Amino acid sequence: MKFTLSWLKDHLETDATLKEICERLTAIGLEVEDVDDKAAYKPFVIAKILTAEKHPEADRLKVLTVDAGDGKPVQIVCGAPNARAGMVGALARPGTYVPGIDVTLSVGKIRGVESHGMMCSEKELNISEDHNGIIDLPEDAPVGTSFASYAGLDDPVIEINLTPNRPDCTSVFGIARDLAASGLGTLKAPKAPGFKIEGETPHEVKLELEDHLCPGFAYRLVRGVKNGPSPKWMQQRLLSIGLRPISALVDVTNYMTFDQGRPMHVFDADKVKGALVVRRAKEGEEILALDTRTYKLNPNNVVIADDIGPESIGGIMGGEHSGCDENTVNVLIESALWDPINIAKTGRAHGIITDARYRFERGVDPEYMVPGLERTTELVIEMCGGTAAERKVEGYKGHQKKVVDFPYSEVKRLTGLTVSNDESRQILTSLGFEILSGDETSAKVSVPSWRPDVDGKADLVEEVMRMHGVDNIKPEPLPPTGSVNGKILTTLQIRTRSARRALASRGMLEAVTWSFIPADHAKLFGGGSDALKLVNPIAADMSDMRPSLLPGLLTAAQRNADRGFGDVAIFEVSGTYEGDTPDTQRRVAGGARRGTASIAGAGRMWSNHAKGGGKSVDVFDAKADALAVLEACGIPMSNVQIEQGGPEWYHPGRSGTIKAGPKVILGSFGEFHPKTLEALDVSGALCGFEIYVDALPDPKKKATRTKPALELSPFQVVKRDFAFVVEKSVEAGAIIKAATSADRKLVTGVNVFDIFEGASVGEGKKSVAIEVLIQPSDKTLTDEDFDALTKKIVANVEKSTGGSLRR
Repeated sequence: MKFTLSWLKDHLETDATLKEICERLTAIGLEVEDVDDKAAYKPFVIAKILTAEKHPEADRLKVLTVDAGDGKPVQIVCGAPNARAGMVGALARPGTYVPGIDVTLSVGKIRGVESHGMMCSEKELNISEDHNGIIDLPEDAPVGTSFASYAGLDDPVIEINLTPNRPDCTSVFGIARDLAASGLGTLKAPKAPGFKIEGETPHEVKLELEDHLCPGFAYRLVRGVKNGPSPKWMQQRLLSIGLRPISALVDVTNYMTFDQGRPMHVFDADKVKGALVVRRAKEGEEILALDTRTYKLNPNNVVIADDIGPESIGGIMGGEHSGCDENTVNVLIESALWDPINIAKTGRAHGIITDARYRFERGVDPEYMVPGLERTTELVIEMCGGTAAERKVEGYKGHQKKVVDFPYSEVKRLTGLTVSNDESRQILTSLGFEILSGDETSAKVSVPSWRPDVDGKADLVEEVMRMHGVDNIKPEPLPPTGSVNGKILTTLQIRTRSARRALASRGMLEAVTWSFIPADHAKLFGGGSDALKLVNPIAADMSDMRPSLLPGLLTAAQRNADRGFGDVAIFEVSGTYEGDTPDTQRRVAGGARRGTASIAGAGRMWSNHAKGGGKSVDVFDAKADALAVLEACGIPMSNVQIEQGGPEWYHPGRSGTIKAGPKVILGSFGEFHPKTLEALDVSGALCGFEIYVDALPDPKKKATRTKPALELSPFQVVKRDFAFVVEKSVEAGAIIKAATSADRKLVTGVNVFDIFEGASVGEGKKSVAIEVLIQPSDKTLTDEDFDALTKKIVANVEKSTGGSLRR
C-alpha cells in the first residue's frame, strides 16, 4: 500500500515529521517497507532562458543561455521546438540524474558546441508522458528555487507492508485513522457532499442472485459530463503510487480506491442496452475486459450484464464495451458489495490481479457503500461537470454489527502489559469501537463495520496492545527446563529426522506421496482390507489407505521417467496402515531407485566391477540404503541379520529381509518382481527398500560420565584376502560373521569383494572372496601371529559354513 505524505495529511492533522510517522506506523503494526523522499528531484531548479539562437551545425537544435538565479548564465544545447527567449522551465545541471531517461548528465559537446546541462520535459522528469517540448512555467515562477518544491514533486512516498487481516488500512483514510488513534494527530472529519439532485436515475438494476454474492448495489446517473484529463494534483498522486492517469472519470475511481478503500466503477450509460442485471455468468460467456484480454466465464463468476451480455466482472474488472472515454456524456456510477470468497476464487481462476480485487477479497466497509457513491459523484461533478440524478440502492439490508464481550483482565493475561481500564476504553473508542455497556471488569464492545477481522476478545486485546505499544512489553526468559540436556524430541521423532538426513546425504530426493492408493495396488502390497477403505474417497483411484510407501514411490518414479527423467532416486519417511486403529499405523522409511541412479561406489566391492555410468540399480543399492537408515537411527550393526528373500512384491532371488533376532523384522529390500511392476504399469530397472522405524529397538542408555578420548593405534592396519568355496545356498553374511568372530579384538572389518560361480569350483558351489582388516593395538604382529590368526579364521568359516579354503 503506497501513499504520499501530503495525501495522508489530507485526512490527518499532525505536526509529526516523516521519520516520526514512519516509526509510529511500524509500531502499530503497519510496517513501513520503503520511503521515497524524492531526493532525486532536489537538484532540479527553476531557470529562465535569456537567449535562444539557432545551432550553427544543426537546424533542429538551439543554443540557449540560461539563468539559474545565481547571476552566472550557462550555455545549453536544446532540441525542444518550444524553447524560446524569456521562457521559464526546469534546469538540470551536470552531475544530475534524470529519471525519465536514466542518465546522469555531464558537460559535453553536441555538434561542436559545449552544453552544460539540459532543460527538461515532463517525460524526462517522470511527471507525464509529454515529451513534445520542455516544461513551460508561468513567467512569475521563482527563478533559482527548487522546481520540485514549486511543482509539488518533493512529496515523500511511503509504502507499508499490509497484512491480509487489515482491509481497513487499504485506504489512506484508514491509515490516518490508526495514526490518530495512536496519538500522532487528529483525524479530519469527511466533508458532506455538496451537490444538488436533479432528476431520477432511469436505468433499473435487477439483483438476480439466490445467495449472498452481491449483498448490495448502489448506483446513480450523472448527465452531461465532459470527460477529460483529471486535475494535476490527482494525476501527481496517482503517478506517485505507480498508477497511470487515464481520464477524469477513470482517475476518480482509482483515487477513491486508494483514498477511501472503496473500489468504484463507471459505465458509459449510453452504451448500456436495457436494464443492468447482477447475475451469475452463463457457461461459456465471454467478456472483453479493460485490460484488452478476453475472459471465458462460468457460473462461479458474478457479472453485471445488460441485454447484450456481461459488461463487468463484478468487483474485479470492467468491460471494454461500456468503458468511459472522451465521448462519454452520461455516466452511471456503481458502488456495490461483493462476497470476498467469490472475488478471490474468480480472480485466482482467471489470473486477474486488480486493486479492486485486492480490497473486495479482504472485505470493504459495507456502510461506506452509499457515502462512497456520494463522494465519487461529487468528484465527478467537480471535475467533469454534469447534473446528478437521484441515487438508487438495491438489495442492501444494512450491516449487523458484531458485539464482543471484553474482560479487561485479558490484556494482562495475554500480553503481560498493565493497561488501565480507562486507557483500554479510550483506545478502542478512538479506533471506532463502541462501548455499549459494562463495569470495571468487562465491557460489551460493538465492532465497527470497517473491521471484519475482529471476531473475539483476543482481537480486542491486540488492538489495545498495538496502540499502547508493543515495545512496552518487557522481554522475559523462558522458564528453565530442569536439566541442561533434557530430551525434547521423542526417540521416534529423532529417528525420523535422522533417516531423512541419511537418505538425502546419499543423493536421494524426498517425495511426498498420497496416503490413498488404488485398491488393486493396496492388495498387491498386502493391504486392501475393508477396514482401510475410505467411505468418501477424493477420487475413484484413491480408495484405500496405503499398506506400504512403495506403490506411491514407484508410480512417482514412473511419472518422472515419462517426462524424460529416467534416473530417479526418491525416498519418503511417513505413515503406512495395517489396520484402522492407532496401534496399527506404522512409521516407515522407504525409498526407490530407478535407471542408473545407483550409489556411486568405489573400492573393492565385487558388485562394482561393472559399475560405471551405464550400470543399472540393483539389490545391493537398495541394501546399502536400508542399512544406512539403520545406522543413522543408532542400531548396532553387529546385531543386524540379513536373510535372503523378502515380501512377494520383490524378486525372490534378489531381495532380503533385515532382522534383529529371529522374530523382529526391521525391514526389507530388493529388486522388484516383474509381475509387481506390470501390475503398477511401471517399467525399467527398479529397486527399493522399507525400514520400519517404529520397530527399531530402543537405544541403550549411555553412561553419563565422561569417557576417555579415543586413541588411534600407532600400528599399521593389515589386510588379508581369503576365498572360500561353499554351497550356493550359503549366505555371504555367514562367512563374514564367522571371520569376524575369529578374534574380535584384532579383526576390525570384513568385506566381500568377489563372488564367482563356474565349473572350476564345482557343481552347485560358489567362491566367495573376502577382505579381512587386521588392526594391531598393542604390538607389531609377527609372522607366527598372522599364521595363527589365519588358521583360526579358516577354521571358523569351515566350521560355520561347511566350506573350504580355495587353493
